[in-house]
Amino acid sequence: MPAWLAFVLFALLFAAAGGWLSRRLLDSHIGWGRAMGTAFVVFVASVPVAWWSLRAADVVRDDGTLVVAGPVAAAFLLLTVGWVFALTVIAIVTLEFLWPSHRWRNPIAAVRDAFRRRDRARRYAQILAIASRHGLGAFQNRHGGTEELAHAIVAALNDAGVTFVKLGQVLSSREDVLPRELIDALSTLQMDSTPIPWDEARGAIEKELGRSVDEVFASIDETPMAAASVAQVHTATLLTGEDVVVKIQRPEARAQVTTDLDILERLAADAERRTDWARDYGASALVAEFARTLSAELDYRVEVANIELLRGAIAHTESMPLRIPAVYDELCTTRMIVQERIRGVPFGRLRGGEVPDEYAHAIVDGVVDAVYEQMAVRGVFHADLHAGNLILDEDGRVALIDFGAVGILERSMRRMLMPLMLGIASDDDVATTDVVLLLCGAGPDSVDQASLQRDIGVMLTRMRNVPADENVFRSLLDALRRHRIALPPQLLLVFRTLMSLEGSLRRMVPGYDMIGRALARAPHFARISVSASDLLISAQTRLALAVESIGRIPRRVENLTRGLENGTLSVRLRAFEDAGERTWIESLLGKITTTVIGVALLSIGIALVVASGGPMLTDDVPLYPFLGSIVGLGGLLLITRSLRSALRRRDPTR
Repeated sequence: MPAWLAFVLFALLFAAAGGWLSRRLLDSHIGWGRAMGTAFVVFVASVPVAWWSLRAADVVRDDGTLVVAGPVAAAFLLLTVGWVFALTVIAIVTLEFLWPSHRWRNPIAAVRDAFRRRDRARRYAQILAIASRHGLGAFQNRHGGTEELAHAIVAALNDAGVTFVKLGQVLSSREDVLPRELIDALSTLQMDSTPIPWDEARGAIEKELGRSVDEVFASIDETPMAAASVAQVHTATLLTGEDVVVKIQRPEARAQVTTDLDILERLAADAERRTDWARDYGASALVAEFARTLSAELDYRVEVANIELLRGAIAHTESMPLRIPAVYDELCTTRMIVQERIRGVPFGRLRGGEVPDEYAHAIVDGVVDAVYEQMAVRGVFHADLHAGNLILDEDGRVALIDFGAVGILERSMRRMLMPLMLGIASDDDVATTDVVLLLCGAGPDSVDQASLQRDIGVMLTRMRNVPADENVFRSLLDALRRHRIALPPQLLLVFRTLMSLEGSLRRMVPGYDMIGRALARAPHFARISVSASDLLISAQTRLALAVESIGRIPRRVENLTRGLENGTLSVRLRAFEDAGERTWIESLLGKITTTVIGVALLSIGIALVVASGGPMLTDDVPLYPFLGSIVGLGGLLLITRSLRSALRRRDPTR
């Protein structure tokens, strides 16, 4: 066999073995190609140095013949190969630090991610163009005030589409965080959009039905009665004669939302890496919750479930019953809802004086009572009561539509809502402050309670003297924001719903004092929310739990004393109780141990080399330096492994 061919074959063998050992020693995230390629290059580059060292150690002559016996020569050759392998490992670690490798990816996943990157890039360009068009570019100077900036943000969000409109609507409920000017502007966000062509809408409807439109509907209006960024609504008549509305989701809505949510998640993660405020507010968690909520809104089966949930709550109310449209479950899918058509006039089209005053006051009072009872007593309420979702039907009843947002208030929160409303109604600033602190979980060290109580007292006094002009919930949120206190999200949704309802009711009765009506009715709903039977059952439950706990005390005391007597008493700490935490600790201890052992071996190896003693293996190399080279090689590999772990990126696949 020619010498050059033997050399190439040995180099390839070393590359394969060195690559495999390197990945085992370091970690499997290192690519096979990089590991083997680096091993091959290092081997070829190290051959002259290795040959020189073997000749200097009197192991081989210039012509390649051995000077020493076979076992000694084999030991020197293995040691030389070991140091070449160590150089390979060091080279790989250096390359990984400068240019991390990536795993081989599934071709299908790679193609799919390429399309996603293309969609993200296209969407980024659209968003930047929209922002620039409305004067929100990163390098544009704005000379207007906060109000002008707020209107520019709203215009840009409207143009950006469904995801950003929904995001703006969510932010419009955070009056405890954002300034009022921006909240007022965000509250004007609308979902109106240009309708999609009828052929496209018909195709989407038939896809959801799984059959032709003519097989289900006797007629359907090709011109939508409403169009939004997510869906559009067509009126229709079933073959059985019922008048219905068909809410069909736009075909491209879900794809656009998916791309936008991907962008928002990446922006939130980047913001948390770069800024303190994003980490403090938990930007990634907020975006994740927003994504979950928006994804649920795109699943119309959730909206159908909301309709039935609210229908059940309204059926048990003692106040004026609100009308809920019937739903045709067999025709509803994740992207389409078919429900009863409500004929009437939306509150948004009413003007003061169109409805006789006495009748109008009776209607709005009944709506307030019904909504308040749903919130405070039943715990289920329509959470988007703007003027377009309230309809005065042909029979003079008030109907609700659009059930994408339904709030649920658990009993523990309802029990706190009642004292809050009663405290506000009775102008009791002390009780109101105490309830607010309990709701927010704010302790004495986190808030100036005296200052907060004074602000709440001033707010209540102003409300009592100018009730119709002072929105108590908005004023309360302003006070909490000044003191850096955040209400629970459920209660924020209640306040937002009531503020939206107030504007809707004033379309029918200008200047209507909804807050005054709600506060006046608070004692009544406080009475009906707690019955004697409920109190008795609750007392029995708590008494049973107390008796059970008391009954276990003697056994616990006996176990404690027995442990003390036998010397077997132990205390378990919750720190590092989780399996993930224990794994992290074990990994950290392992890395520290590896580093310490590696440093010790390297130090011992250097000491043996410097000692230069022991029997002579060759004419120039004693035993101790030879052993020192072996020990030092092991220490160097361990230190390199620890260094790789310390320098490794958080997620090499990203």
